[in-house]
Amino acid sequence: MKVSSQRLPESQVLLEVEVDPEQMERSMDRAYRRLVQRYEVPGFRKGKTPRHMLERHLGRARFVNEAIDLLIPEVYNQALEDQDVDAIDQPRIELVSDEPLSFKATVPVRPTLELGEYRKLRIERDEVRVDDGEVDASQEELRHRYALHEPVERPVQTGDIVRADVRIVVEGREVYKEDDTEFRLREGATVLLPGFAEGMVGVEKGQTREIPVSVPEGQRELSGKTGTATVTVKEIKEEKLPELNDEFAREVGEGFTSLDALRERLSNDIRERLEAQAEEEYRDKAVTALVDAAEKIEFPPVLIDREIERLMRDQARQAGQDLERYLEMLKRSAEELQEELRPAATERVRRSLALTKLADEEQIKVQPAEVDEEIEKIVSSSGRQAQQMRGLFSTADARSAIERSILTRKTLDRLSEIAGGGSAEAEPRKTTEKTKTAGKKKVPAGTKEAT
Repeated sequence: MKVSSQRLPESQVLLEVEVDPEQMERSMDRAYRRLVQRYEVPGFRKGKTPRHMLERHLGRARFVNEAIDLLIPEVYNQALEDQDVDAIDQPRIELVSDEPLSFKATVPVRPTLELGEYRKLRIERDEVRVDDGEVDASQEELRHRYALHEPVERPVQTGDIVRADVRIVVEGREVYKEDDTEFRLREGATVLLPGFAEGMVGVEKGQTREIPVSVPEGQRELSGKTGTATVTVKEIKEEKLPELNDEFAREVGEGFTSLDALRERLSNDIRERLEAQAEEEYRDKAVTALVDAAEKIEFPPVLIDREIERLMRDQARQAGQDLERYLEMLKRSAEELQEELRPAATERVRRSLALTKLADEEQIKVQPAEVDEEIEKIVSSSGRQAQQMRGLFSTADARSAIERSILTRKTLDRLSEIAGGGSAEAEPRKTTEKTKTAGKKKVPAGTKEAT
């Protein structure tokens, strides 16, 4: 057997394999032993047909195809060993000739990453400020939450809570029907469809009104269409907001000594939220900077394909559908969605590989005790389902998922520290360019055409 290898871009290796005639003939014998058990030839008992008669009956092409199906996996795996190629997924096989057998295998191998001088990354943090307007808005939201809703005998006004029977028809199709539904007509807010809230103003209790409505652009089926909402008002309630004073503060939540104390809590809550949001954005910028500063990030296309499939499944699951039904709902083909997701999947792979390399360089590890502690946190907050949750996290796969999550978090912590000019606790190790991602993958029996 003759084998040559050539390094290709995108972390791939091209193997060119020529099989010896003797090796092919041995595979033809094996093909005969398999085929003779499957097919009967008139005049011979099953399993007893001589090879030349069976070959004449089935045709030589059938024999050759069977022999190739048996032989390619063997010689491919031998070629991997001979050329010391570390495959991470199935190859793409191209048959050059069948007699003598010759084929090419494009093999995805481990990604190659060089992060460069990542320790010099610096990113300025945005200052988090809480202005009085945000506290006022949060305070106003609390007033609405603690407001009284009193029935009134007058036409509907903006700000009212209305109970009504509603039916909406667009282009002859009923798109909404609900009896005794309740909704609030807040200033500037869209209720159900554009035009509905504005058309409700002035309707009296017991009155039925037809209101012109429109479907916003971008909706899948009825985008830009107009229709009619038929509304019968059953009750109108006016919102009575509490006065902003110390008495109101004492009624909110666990109670506050004064309105100033309430505003201080609201301010602190807003600050915590903004700081968490700012930290998430900071880490995102840090990862982007890490990727952009990398001297080399090369990986096989199969990693993008895997990520695209993962994104597709995630989208379908979030929509509560299997993938086939989800595509039907979108009225799109799998190929169209794959191409749409390709840029995002590519960026996700680049970021994931960069973080994996950073964890390796910084010698970031996760100890079993850390996994146990994380599981305990999740279980202890699960209430009555604690025992069930503990069982779910008892498997090796579940523990591995938790470990990966902790590793990512610790790596992001370290990257954030570096980008902020923090201490260089760990010295980067002298490592090879290759990032370990998987072991060798052997081609399955029967692979002949491009996969």
